Amino acid sequence: MQLTGIFVYPVKSLGGFGVTTRAVDSLGLADDRRFMVVDADGRAVTQRNVPRMALVSTEINSTTLELSAPGAGSIEVSRSSVSPSATARRVSVWRSEGLVADDCGDEPASWLGNFLQVSCRLVQIGRQFDRPVLDPRALPTDRVSFADAHPFLVISEASLADLNARLVNQDKAALPMNRFRPNLVVSGCAAFAEDGWTRFKIGELIFRSAGPCSRCVITTTDQATAEVGKEPLRTLATYRRDAAEPTNVNFGMNLIHETKSGTLRVGDNVELL
Repeated sequence: MQLTGIFVYPVKSLGGFGVTTRAVDSLGLADDRRFMVVDADGRAVTQRNVPRMALVSTEINSTTLELSAPGAGSIEVSRSSVSPSATARRVSVWRSEGLVADDCGDEPASWLGNFLQVSCRLVQIGRQFDRPVLDPRALPTDRVSFADAHPFLVISEASLADLNARLVNQDKAALPMNRFRPNLVVSGCAAFAEDGWTRFKIGELIFRSAGPCSRCVITTTDQATAEVGKEPLRTLATYRRDAAEPTNVNFGMNLIHETKSGTLRVGDNVELL
């Protein structure tokens, strides 16, 4: 088995991009979900309620985040963590309440608000941020960024191929992997083999399973057009319901990285432990 895809999403629920190599730190992939759009109460704004977020592209380096969108041009955002004067803001992501993030200022808030047609702020992880992984499988030292709940999501190419075969058999269009917004994509295994991986290595980094990923309406949003449909949830519901939680439809596995520092590379071997 091999790692065939690495994907980074600098801003939660905005566009991401693929890379061939990426450093890993205590929160996950470097630069992954280190920014987040929030409402007036500091709660995460996502594609679940604002599908237009899919249309905002991102680029990031050590000093700036660049956002761009059709008809809106682009804007560069200074990474506020380099400034001790950044305004602290209390934010929340699902069950994680009262997190301390750095506000990125009025200009990116206005740019995003105008394009997304919602009142919002852009925040980023700063020096005061600390978010434990709220999962019984987590250790006290496990931390996560603004991702929903876990540092990594893995999906196999075979799992997507299985789903697409079912869609095509219904005269429906096959879907790209970006509908599921994984961090890691692997090849060389059977469909849904990742369901059974409890602990494994990719290259020199060790991961352990944090359980299946229950999929939401974001998977029905075309990441290129922001149009919302019925698939893949309608088809997945016919064969991927969680045995313990039948209202959940699973696709992909959440992961916690035991190795808190290192580098992942496309082509790395995947080895079960």
